[in-house]
Amino acid sequence: MELKANWSYPTLIRFGAGRIKEIGDACAQVGIRRPLLITDRGLAELPLTARTLDLMEKAGLGRALFADVDPNPTDENLAAGITAYKAGGHDGVIAFGGGSGLDLAKMVAFMHGQSRPIWDFEDGSPLWREADTDAIAPIVAVPTTAGTGSEVGRASVITNSETHEKKIIFHPKVLPGVVIADPELTTGMPKFITAGTGLDAFAHCVEAYSSPFYHPMSQGIALEGMRLVKEYLPRAYETPEDIEARAQMMSAAMMGAVAFQKGLGAIHALSHPVGALYNTHHGTTNAVCMPAVLRLNAPEIAERFDAAAAYMGIEGGFAGFQAFVQDLNQRLGIPRHLSEMGVERDRIDELVKKALADPTCGGNPVKLTEENVRALYEELI
Repeated sequence: MELKANWSYPTLIRFGAGRIKEIGDACAQVGIRRPLLITDRGLAELPLTARTLDLMEKAGLGRALFADVDPNPTDENLAAGITAYKAGGHDGVIAFGGGSGLDLAKMVAFMHGQSRPIWDFEDGSPLWREADTDAIAPIVAVPTTAGTGSEVGRASVITNSETHEKKIIFHPKVLPGVVIADPELTTGMPKFITAGTGLDAFAHCVEAYSSPFYHPMSQGIALEGMRLVKEYLPRAYETPEDIEARAQMMSAAMMGAVAFQKGLGAIHALSHPVGALYNTHHGTTNAVCMPAVLRLNAPEIAERFDAAAAYMGIEGGFAGFQAFVQDLNQRLGIPRHLSEMGVERDRIDELVKKALADPTCGGNPVKLTEENVRALYEELI
């Protein structure tokens, strides 16, 4: 089976090895003539970024680059990106990289022409309807990791630099107009990034599948996404040049992001404050939190994960699924405790407060309370 296709759900996706060569045509398709390529600092100096800038220049698009993006992008990064966008007279963005670069780029495209502050558009607020939609720039997204799936999302996660809180900023028009999903761009990832981003995709699928809300399309997508991670993440981790495994993981990442329209839960509610306060890798933090959250949610999800385990070829139902998660984390070098990532027990009160304020709490199948969230952090740290 050839892993190459054109998809239109939820947006147009040019999927397949070597398709970065279509960057000029992709920009033309959404009307971009003077793009600003936005990525993170780590990617800025790598050959894959230089090659993409060369392709842009060859297509007559220039080679403008902005890379002042933190691993957990902030409002300060956003302000700098908007300044660069306006100074360069750009008419669209190429969102290039992992979740940080993609999220920041989408927000530059969104916010450069808005009069309201970014926090007015937090997910759940009706004020997104007040945004000036004509001022939102077109976006071409080029993921270089297989994790967040931000390339097919209508939101970004931005950290408030004053309160150290992660906020989910939403607007339907920040969904990129074209995605280039080229698995060749992911082969150079370090092993720990392959692991962390892959387990981020897995967490999205697990939480969407666990969510109590009704969305059968997302439920099915989440189930198949989990299976793809089970089959292909170990291969991508052990053999980085395995293009089939890389392609399937890119699919799983996009599936996770589509699926979590159904909801996220305690994994992300716990992870977001940790990332905001300690700047930890988001996917790795999710992976550390997952086993404890599965135990918390067991009374509500065990039966449906009995079916998921059978579909995935895991023996032992929900208990077998839990064992699989522990084994996969260990195989991929994931820490067992947040303390190994620098998280301190004396900040549990602050973490609990921020976790309970996180909007992802609402998608957890077991109601989150101060008592059970505190117990989770005490177990995890």
